[in-house]
Amino acid sequence: MSKILKSPPEKAYYMVEVEAGKTYFWCACGKSKNAPFCDGSHSGSEFNPVRYEAETNKVVSFCWCHKSKTPPLCDGSHKEL
Repeated sequence: MSKILKSPPEKAYYMVEVEAGKTYFWCACGKSKNAPFCDGSHSGSEFNPVRYEAETNKVVSFCWCHKSKTPPLCDGSHKEL
């Protein structure tokens, strides 16, 4: 089971402990109540979730400002907002 380690302000990121071999679907619309993961809130919009496959057990930073050039992962773009 994934563990969200930090719940940040909207213009930042979520640090999540991911498990090797598991697939995660990152919310691309920004409306999910299960952030940073998709909960289907995008239905009827132009947005689709982004698939992320964990290759190893580790902590990753999922973008939540939605400005990352490397979605679904944070690239620090929130620092420019």
